Amino acid sequence: MTDPFHDQTGRASLDGARGLAVARIGIGLAQGLLLYSLYRSIATHDALTWPATNPPLFAALVLACAFTPIMLLAGVGRLSVKGLALWGVVAAAVLALLGWHDAAQQASDHFRPPYLRFPVVAFSAAALFIAHHLIVPAVTSRQWIADFDDYFDTAWKAGVQLVLSLGFTGAFWLLLFLGAALFRIIGLSFLSDLIGEEWFAIPVTCLVFAVAVQLTDVRSGLIRGVRTVALMLLSWLLLVITVLVAGFLIALPFTGLDGLWKTGSATALVLSAAAALIILINTAYQDGREDNLPPVVLRVAVRVAAVLLTPLILIAVWGLSLRIGQHGLTPDRIIAAACALVGLVYAAGYGWAALSPFWKTTAWMKPLERTNVAAAVLTVGVILALFSPLLDPARLSVGDQVARLKRGAVSAADFDYSFLRWNAGRTGQRALASLARSRDADIAARAKRAQASTSRYDDERATPPSHPRITAWPKGAVLPEGFDAPVSSGDPRFACSGTEDCVAVMRDMNGDGRDEILLATRFQITLFAAEAGSWKPQADYRADACVSPRGADHREFLKSPDVAPVPSPWPDLKLAQPPRTARPASIARRSSRPLTPDSVLRNPIFTPFGLGCARSEPIPSNEDGRSGDDLGCVSHGQDRSGRRR
Repeated sequence: MTDPFHDQTGRASLDGARGLAVARIGIGLAQGLLLYSLYRSIATHDALTWPATNPPLFAALVLACAFTPIMLLAGVGRLSVKGLALWGVVAAAVLALLGWHDAAQQASDHFRPPYLRFPVVAFSAAALFIAHHLIVPAVTSRQWIADFDDYFDTAWKAGVQLVLSLGFTGAFWLLLFLGAALFRIIGLSFLSDLIGEEWFAIPVTCLVFAVAVQLTDVRSGLIRGVRTVALMLLSWLLLVITVLVAGFLIALPFTGLDGLWKTGSATALVLSAAAALIILINTAYQDGREDNLPPVVLRVAVRVAAVLLTPLILIAVWGLSLRIGQHGLTPDRIIAAACALVGLVYAAGYGWAALSPFWKTTAWMKPLERTNVAAAVLTVGVILALFSPLLDPARLSVGDQVARLKRGAVSAADFDYSFLRWNAGRTGQRALASLARSRDADIAARAKRAQASTSRYDDERATPPSHPRITAWPKGAVLPEGFDAPVSSGDPRFACSGTEDCVAVMRDMNGDGRDEILLATRFQITLFAAEAGSWKPQADYRADACVSPRGADHREFLKSPDVAPVPSPWPDLKLAQPPRTARPASIARRSSRPLTPDSVLRNPIFTPFGLGCARSEPIPSNEDGRSGDDLGCVSHGQDRSGRRR
């Protein structure tokens, strides 16, 4: 077996041990069969079979079967059979426990197979990758902490193998689809039918991935060559991100942080920039050997980037603390806090590595190596704590939010009961049930309404009415009294917050002698009619995208004196079974003569939402429970009375 750490020529091969290929193919087949058996239990959504009928067990099996075999593929030939088996059992057990906990904490009335949330899947994969590449070099070198160049070689080589193997698997499927298309044109559909069968697709995908791992492992020197080229290219991007981050930090004292906070995602943006710096710093540093130092310009960039990490992380921590102080903990903020903690370790270690040569003699950025190892261990520990009962984000968030309500930091009217009902799993629902028994009648009533809600979007914390600011056209025109009265968020006028946002024109649209109002925003025109003393939206219009100039502004369209209703040349068609009204398609869309921008402005042809189909009555449901949309009718919008257009 080739020593993966001291093969400098790149010509040594792992194929001397013939059992490696057999082992990897066996692991790939086993993974494919396991995943297919799990798929079979959920193939019929209305009749789940075991183990899908037990969500925690199913989630545990999915997470373990999805990731453990990939780790085993990477470990074959690098760990002894006994060591690999022991590590595989431990990894599978930990993954299964993470999956079990995630599914067990979710509310059972609104989640579906595979019962796993995305953060658990993503962070579990990251933790397994990091842990595996901490363990393999340590076991191989028989040390608790291996040399840094061993960690570097193992982890980055595995990363390149993973990317190439995924690319190989994707290319394999592209060729299968190409072959299926070739056979279809001569009337043979057997290959199309075959690749559409899950019993073929799932095992074959896993098998091909395993073969790809074996093929990329045959010549480890070639993989190192690909890795060297990739790292060289990425390392020069460090100059770009360093200049951008430095410019950002220099500009902050002049622009202030208000714009950053207003994005609502300042912490995520800043942490993403910090993560990019960390990755690119390592692409330049690589294994840190004296004979592998980057050019001087990159060495300077590495020092500057390492120093810039500290202010970036501090800004992220500051923004996160402000949000938590204002709105309390949420699962996303807890995960962000965990990422910021790891970022602080990187910032401190990298800053020390960059600045320590000013007062002590040390090799270039040498403390970075210890920082990487410590941060990797911390990352694995934090992930395991976050997605286990120890630091469960849902439990911590619910406790903090309920505590804020009880101490008066948030009023009963502003409290987010929907979060407890829909986004905090069983812990949130237990807390909501407790609030429903509260001695505070207002809190109890609101909690009970949240318990009875059937949609996560039923949020009773209504947005306060807004006073629209509408420009009447032509200049000097006066809109009817009450049209600019305060409106709620469901009204199109709610978005008219600036004097130039909305333009209104009065026209008699139906020939009854009374003016209706056409209200234009940049993207559409809404028709309002007077009903029972108030103005109600009736229909929406939009210029046909096929004939209108790109970026056309509907407010400019409406200012044209030629704007007028155009009767349809063909009547609607009443259908008896099921009862509905079908409208003819837009004449503008059928026209073979494209309109010029000038003609669109002078005489625009507008079509109501509904270029395919409209109904004069609510959509009926069929006897089999499907809506009318399943009957082959294309729907593009809806008029304001609830009728589909």
